Amino acid sequence: MIVMKSFGIPRIISRCLSYSARCLMDVRVRFAPSPTGELHLGGLRTALYNYLFARQHGGKFILRIEDTDQARVVPGAVEKLIDILKWVGISPDEGPQHGGEYGPYTQSERLDLYLEKIEDLLKMGSAYRCFCSTKRLDLMRLDMVRRREVLKYDGRCRSLTEAEIQEKLDNKMPYTVRLKLETFKDPWQDLVYGPIEYDVAAYEGDPILLKSDKYPTYHLANVVDDHYMKITHVLRGVEWQQATPKHILLYKAFGWTPPQYGHLPLMLNTDRSKLSKRQDDIKVQYFKEQGYFPEAVLNLTTYLGSGFTEETQGHTLSEVVNTFDLKLIQTHSGILEQERIDRFNRMHLHRKLDDPEQRQELINQLRKMVTENIFESLKDGVLTDEYIGTVLDWNKDRIYLLGNLIQPRFSFIWTKPPETSLEELANFDLDVKKALGATLKELECFKENDFSQKVLKAKLKDLARTNDFNFPAYMKLLRAVLSDLKDGPPVNEIMAVMGKNTTIESLQHTAKRLENAEFAARTVIE
Repeated sequence: MIVMKSFGIPRIISRCLSYSARCLMDVRVRFAPSPTGELHLGGLRTALYNYLFARQHGGKFILRIEDTDQARVVPGAVEKLIDILKWVGISPDEGPQHGGEYGPYTQSERLDLYLEKIEDLLKMGSAYRCFCSTKRLDLMRLDMVRRREVLKYDGRCRSLTEAEIQEKLDNKMPYTVRLKLETFKDPWQDLVYGPIEYDVAAYEGDPILLKSDKYPTYHLANVVDDHYMKITHVLRGVEWQQATPKHILLYKAFGWTPPQYGHLPLMLNTDRSKLSKRQDDIKVQYFKEQGYFPEAVLNLTTYLGSGFTEETQGHTLSEVVNTFDLKLIQTHSGILEQERIDRFNRMHLHRKLDDPEQRQELINQLRKMVTENIFESLKDGVLTDEYIGTVLDWNKDRIYLLGNLIQPRFSFIWTKPPETSLEELANFDLDVKKALGATLKELECFKENDFSQKVLKAKLKDLARTNDFNFPAYMKLLRAVLSDLKDGPPVNEIMAVMGKNTTIESLQHTAKRLENAEFAARTVIE
């Protein structure tokens, strides 16, 4: 079993000592995704924490594209990644589209540098060519499984003589280049987990640095790039913690000073399974397409990740910067509770409605949604700023997405509801004609300024009491006539948002239908 030790020295004290010393330098961090798919919440958390760390220390946040696994590169993935980072407000200081003095920032454009550094390692004797075929490696692994041994490269090519190597090169034999691992017993400092001891050579074979297609592996490329881009701190997922000794050994082989490493705990689904790129509902693009605000998506990420001096829900990115503290990141895994994003989004909806500029943006967005998605004839005046603003204020505690307001249950806000059938009207436990007549008589006396939720609530209760109406039946009748809903918002609120004229018109229309039906019935009898 592979064991990584954390030492008894209090973790928070150890982390603080190392953290303070390293933050005296100019901070440079990077987010280095592979363009193999869309950005998900785990990747966003890594990008965000690097960005927050850089901004908090007046440093630089670099975007680097690690596309050395060419077989898995997805066309257009880089552009989508940059667009989604821009959407959430994370803007790199350096990167493929931003430039910088340490570019290029795409690894496939830096191949000559990797080949140069491979030659240096070979000359220093810190690496060697491996001519083992895929077939031989597969057979080796099967034999190790049979003997219940640790699965690792057996080092066969490590001891080849110069003459043997030259003979294989002359015969054009394909090869990879491997790092010569050595005993690694000194603990290294993790900014999140504290001191870590892991003797990589005892549990793993010599890792490949250069593949047979002359593309570097992650181990080589990330070390070389971090050095030449002057990266001071590497914040990445904990899945890379076990590989860190290899990277430190590479720095040692080159004679370079490694950056400080910090590893972020796993983010898990509610069933404690790992997040997967194949899950559509953890992709940041999914939340964008559903209509969530970018601030809410960031809040979901920070809620999962820990590392803040105060609650981050409902806060903007600029506000979160001031509360971030790397020393407060917990080592336990975060559980993704997606339903929380609805609450976070509603919090930001409230904030935006209170800001005049953002309020206008919401009004414009909702107007566009209505015109593009509601094909029935719209009621007069429903596309004005005033009306849409009233709708938003009325529903800000009922909805969490703007798109909720174009769902069928809210269609009465925008269009005339379907006519309630006469048969259905006859089923209400009260005199429908009398109820509509009494309501109309009272509402027609209202001044427009008095047509408020509070005044209407009191008046409807008074009408029911005065006319001896069954109040629940009375409310169901009015709700059905005004909105075609059996259940939903209180009737006084529906009336207030529809306005006096529209409310009266709807009630008059139904009253007229009843009158016409009665006239038709009398005519038949006569």
